Formats: sequence, structure tokens, C-alpha cells
Amino acid sequence: MSKIKHHLNDALLMSYAAGNLPEAFSLVVATHISMCDDCRARLGAFEAVGGAMLDDVAVASEVDLDATLALIEQGPKAPIRVDMSKLGLFPSALQDYVGGDLDAVKWRAVGMGVRQAILPTSKDASVRLLHIPAGCAVPDHGHRGTELTLVLQGAFKDEFDRFGPGDLEIATEEDVHTPVAEEGVDCICLAATDAPLKFRGLVQRIAQPFLRI
Repeated sequence: MSKIKHHLNDALLMSYAAGNLPEAFSLVVATHISMCDDCRARLGAFEAVGGAMLDDVAVASEVDLDATLALIEQGPKAPIRVDMSKLGLFPSALQDYVGGDLDAVKWRAVGMGVRQAILPTSKDASVRLLHIPAGCAVPDHGHRGTELTLVLQGAFKDEFDRFGPGDLEIATEEDVHTPVAEEGVDCICLAATDAPLKFRGLVQRIAQPFLRI
């Protein structure tokens, strides 16, 4: 796997460690952590510091975030290794939701060659697998909330950067983009949203309620 360039931010990692993320977002975070030594080590540091804080709760009623992050930076840097050879394309956390690996996915066409498979999670956010043929684009869109997109296979480019296997793009209400899958290998992503997307095209807006995007 090529080196992962785009990682989870501290806010997502802390929320995940505290159990405060929607199930859909937690699945994306857990899948990325399974692929990323760096974020897995950072999560371990957050969890260790959080445990220490709970131990000290009787004598400390307030937590200084800067001091907490400083403690984390001083913690061990050695990554926690996982034997990826025992896994398929999908890490185990994702396989549990799919019911297997890539060949178990029940795809549904959404237009322009793109396919999706919505995974069952709680209703506060949604998560889906996306299959984007090499060289094809997802219609340009904005966001009414937050969208997390994790690349599992292939790569895509948009107005902001290139995202390859293991990379995570975090898009917010301020972002409008047109992801385009690179040539050569079909791009497969895991994407979670906590609000419907904002499509510019009339056809996409009409189809949106039926496709649940």
C-alpha cells in the first residue's frame, strides 16, 4: 500500500475514542484506523491519556486541551502493527457490515457508471460503499453537513488533492468538489454523511431522494 497522506484529525479521533460519533462515521474511522499505523498509534495515545484523566477525575474537574495534546505528543510513537495479509480488500470492521469482502457487496447503479451499496447503520448518519469506474467522475456537489470519504482501492482527484488507498477526505459545508477516479483501476470508497449532499444538476436533485444521497 502506498503511504497514506490524508489522516483523521484530532477532533474525530477524540470523538471516536469517547464513543461520541454517529455509527456511520465510527465505521469509516475504524476502517481507516485498520489501514493506518499513524492514526492507530494516535488513537492509542488519546485512549491512554483519557484513561489517565478518568483516574484523576476526583482531583481535577477541568481538562486543559493544550496540556492534554502536549501529553499525547510526549507519549510513545511506536505504531501498533496489524497483519494485513490476513485481510481482504476490506478490513475486518467493514467486512462485518458487508457480510464478507468485495465479492459480497450488493451494488446498485446510481448513474454515470457509478454504483453504491448503502450499509445498515443508525439513522443519525449514513454510510455507503461507492464504486467509481476508472476515469469517471462523481457529479459536482456541495455539502449540508460533513462527509468522510475513505479510499479502499484505486484513487481519485478533486479540486483539493489526490486521495489514494487509505487516504481520508473530510469535506464540510464550505466545500464543493467533483471527484474523478484515476485511470487504470476502479476506485472503491467508503463514504459517510450526516446530511444530504447539495447537487447542482437537475437530474441528480430529482434522483437524490430515491438514491438516499
